[in-house]
This record gives sequence, structure tokens and C-alpha cells, in this order.
Amino acid sequence: MSEHRTVLVTGGNGFLGSSVVRGLAEAGHRVVSGDITEPEPPVPGVERVSLDVTDPDSVRAAFADRDVEVVVHLAAVVTPGRKSSREREYAVDVTGTRNVLDGCLAHGVRRIVVSSSGAAYGYHPDNGAANGGWLTEDDPVRGNEAFAYSHHKRLVEEMLAESRSSNPELEQVVLRIGTILGERVDNQITALFEKPRLLKIRGSDSPFVFIWDTEVVAIIQQAVTSTVTGIFNVAGDGAMTVDDIAAALGRRTLVIPEPLLRAVLAVGKRLGVSPYGPEQTVFLRHRPVLDNRRLKEVFGYIPSRTSAEAFAAWQQARKQA
Repeated sequence: MSEHRTVLVTGGNGFLGSSVVRGLAEAGHRVVSGDITEPEPPVPGVERVSLDVTDPDSVRAAFADRDVEVVVHLAAVVTPGRKSSREREYAVDVTGTRNVLDGCLAHGVRRIVVSSSGAAYGYHPDNGAANGGWLTEDDPVRGNEAFAYSHHKRLVEEMLAESRSSNPELEQVVLRIGTILGERVDNQITALFEKPRLLKIRGSDSPFVFIWDTEVVAIIQQAVTSTVTGIFNVAGDGAMTVDDIAAALGRRTLVIPEPLLRAVLAVGKRLGVSPYGPEQTVFLRHRPVLDNRRLKEVFGYIPSRTSAEAFAAWQQARKQA
């Protein structure tokens, strides 16, 4: 088989997708970029198709007569918009993945690379209990129903596990990605770091693991041509607690008892002044901390930045923006 592949990228115009598409094209692969929006600007040499993963007909059309060898499935709702709904997010995240998997199996695709998330493990006080708080790929996925993205990633991973059993001919690389930082990253997580004082729940370290966005792209590109299959946590070495992050930013923390924060969030949600309810304290207290040894030792990728170095690079980029 040639080193160059025919690759269909779902979510090809998204934050990660646009970089993955460009990198694969520059590496000489034949790239089909599928999304519901127009790329800005178009990538030379890349075929663009209109692809709505929630529509089986649209997915079938994206595969038709293209001899796709590898699918990079990135289409997902990471940060819902104001007009989003749980039903719409489920349709994209879960039903969309089912449609893409069906397309792969119907068209003889050899390999699928899926961007999952550390959120698939869920937010639980006993996360990583067998490994000092660090989650390995052998830990169960228990994405909380209270958080749409976490729950949907859990359902997607359960679907992928079933497919590995029933259709082993379709190779899988599943990437459970930690918190992504980069020069252009601006989202609900980084917004936490822009506050004058960082919120901390009393008695909780709330550690974060970070990975630089270009490293995620490089890992996805490697997964397209690698012979390695499996599930891999994607994060830099080490973690940063809220206190570590506050110290790096030269700021103080605002320490609040969990019962008080739950009460405040409940009132804010009821009055419509906050999109977050009392369940958010679970998200803040029990963040998944990803062990990356399998990424380095089995997949063969060693992140060039630790979590702390990725955060420092993000800080520097914000200062220069």
C-alpha cells in the first residue's frame, strides 16, 4: 500500500479539522474535507464536500466513488452555541458517529481515527483511584449524563467498542484528548483563566492536563499512516492544579465551599443569569487527569511540551495577541 492515503475528514472546517486537512494535504495525501460550512480560505488540492453527519444520505454521498481508505472523524459539538439543544448535540455527537461508522463499514474503509476526550471518563471522585488519581486507558468510561459532551463521548466510545468486537476489520485509533491550548484557543475553559481571581472549591486541587493544539494535529496525522491501533490518552506530561495556574498567572484564588457554590449556581441558573447549574461543581472538582504513558510507549509520540509548558506558551501567546 502506498504511503499516501485517501482520507475523509469529518468536521474538516473546524478548529482542529482545518489544520488536520491542511497538514494531510501538504504530506501528499488525497484529502476529502467534509463539513456543513464553507472553508475559509479553501485549501489547495483538497476536495470539499458538503457533509452533515446527522443525515445518513449526506454521509453516504461523501463516501460515494471516492475509495476512502481512512476516516478522521472530528465532527462534534464541543462548545454549544446559544441556540443549541441537547437533542441537536446528541444528533451530531452520537447519531453522527453511528452514521460515519456505517459509512466506513459499507465502503470498506480500512481505518478510522476518532477524536474522543478525557471527558469520556466522566467527573468522579474516584477517578484514577488505582493509579494515584491518574486515569489510564484501562479505566472505564463513565461520562456523566449531567454534561452533554461527557455523556455523548461515553456513548460514542461504547459504540466504538461494540464495533471493534463485531467488525475488527475496521481498525480504530481513539484519542482521548485533554484540555487543548494553542495560540488561537479561546473557549469556556480558557475563559476560567481570564478571571481576576481563579475559582477554587475548598478541599479540591482541580488539576488540569494540557496539550498544545499543533501536537494534537501531529498525533492525528500520525494515526492516519501508523500501523498502531488502540485507545490513547492525549496530554502533555504532568498536571497543573488551580493553585499552580493562579501562581503562573500571578493571581490569587477565590476559595468557596462547595455547598455555597452549588447554591449560588442554582439561583443563577433559575434566574437565567448563568448557563451553569449546581452540577458544575462536580465538573470543577473532579477533572479527569490523563496518564500519557501509552501514547508515548505504544503509539510512539512524545509530546514536546509538558502541561506546564503548554500553559506557559498559551500565556505568552495571549500577551502578544
